[in-house]
Amino acid sequence: MAAAAAVAFLTTNAVTGPGASALTPPVLARSTVPVPAVEGPITGPGSPSIIGTSFDLAPVGYQEDEYFLSGSATSYALVGRAPADGRWKVTRRSKARYKTRLLVYRPSDPRRFNGTVVVEWLNESAGSDTAADWIGDHTQLIRQGFAWVGVSAQALGVNGGTGVLAVGGKGLKKTNPPRYGTLHHPGDAFSYDIYSQAAQAIRHPRATSPLGRLKAKAVIADGESQSAFFLTTYIDAVAPSAHVFNGYLVHSRFSGGTSLSGSLALAVHEPFRTDLGVPVLAFETETDLTLGDYASNRQPDNRWFRDWEVAGTAHADDYMTGVGLSDDGRSNVAGAIVTHDTPLTIVGCTSAPNAGPQHWVLDAAFSALNRWIRTGEPAAHGPRIDVTPGGPHPTIVRDAMGNARGGIRTPELDVPIVALSGTAATGQSATCSLFGATTPFDRATLSALYPTHADYVAKFDRATEGAVRAGFILPADASQIEAAAAASNVP
Repeated sequence: MAAAAAVAFLTTNAVTGPGASALTPPVLARSTVPVPAVEGPITGPGSPSIIGTSFDLAPVGYQEDEYFLSGSATSYALVGRAPADGRWKVTRRSKARYKTRLLVYRPSDPRRFNGTVVVEWLNESAGSDTAADWIGDHTQLIRQGFAWVGVSAQALGVNGGTGVLAVGGKGLKKTNPPRYGTLHHPGDAFSYDIYSQAAQAIRHPRATSPLGRLKAKAVIADGESQSAFFLTTYIDAVAPSAHVFNGYLVHSRFSGGTSLSGSLALAVHEPFRTDLGVPVLAFETETDLTLGDYASNRQPDNRWFRDWEVAGTAHADDYMTGVGLSDDGRSNVAGAIVTHDTPLTIVGCTSAPNAGPQHWVLDAAFSALNRWIRTGEPAAHGPRIDVTPGGPHPTIVRDAMGNARGGIRTPELDVPIVALSGTAATGQSATCSLFGATTPFDRATLSALYPTHADYVAKFDRATEGAVRAGFILPADASQIEAAAAASNVP
């Protein structure tokens, strides 16, 4: 089944015919962002500090290197009021010295490098640097030969402090003073320019390159959750003059961005500007649409913007906090995740977290954005999830099984064995609400839906092939998803 889906995917997405020559990669304007000094690789004492994956990179053909980045960063101030179209006008405000770190995962064999670097704004919600999207999408990045760079862009990750999830973080300097004691971050007002300079160090290295012998052909900006809020403001305020990223993947932002002072007092209802001449792909879950109120700030797709809203997903999920940490891509531990979720007792949640298909669609999002950047072929248009406006937050319109209507569809939603929601069970904490919920169907419901196992597998395979044709599941992932369905005991 997966082989047929792969053929269909390649056929429907091929660039052929008279219009093929019109597809040209977007071109960046010349950048004036300074190239910072790069020191490294850092060899000790100790090892790099990160909340990320736990497996050894060497068996999958990757290596880890850490570098220090230093220079003078600029802060910005908004000129006038923020306009309704997101096209901020800013002025340079002040300068400050900084020294932060880059963590680099890259193919050990240069021949495996696909030429694209994903630069992730490391997430600080837990009070320490967290590689949220590396955790969520590392198997795809490794499979396709991306390089990944995590940037300690915010002050909390370097200096320490309390994250928004009320988890105290020591920061790099206090976690390992002998290794990180020379780092210095002047504050989040300077984080935007520090992030730009990290990209410049990758694009135009001086004596030391964070990529070693690899040469970057394209650089993608990436951030999830809190980092997506910062990235939204970066796009609207800084990107028009920085010109250092070939495209942007903004994962799970809420209704707006941040302030140029670096405050997490969100700029409510801040749209993405779409005049950068490079692609912006917003990837949204059910939680982001409702609890985060993104549904009230939707904007239409256009030449440079795509909105992917994925039904059955939550802001954080079972893969990100469970098997995703140790999934090296060489087994199918992710395929059957929907059948074995457990309550997140580590953060005090009493119901099972969302075990939905977010990571599969995230794979397709990175692949589509990279193709858009490198070839000019735009990402697919994603249908929107059906919502009902109202206070205090919009609500998802659900079918008789409890699953969302509309949105990007996956076989886990169209051939369901559970109800997948971005909303946690009643009575959960604010933290638990970010993880949504999974509610298994009882045996009678399963038997009514799927009289035999063969019937379930046939329906699941057809739904998988449809998602591949639509461009929201990759053929390589389809094989894993179908194998897990075939190996299940449904009904």
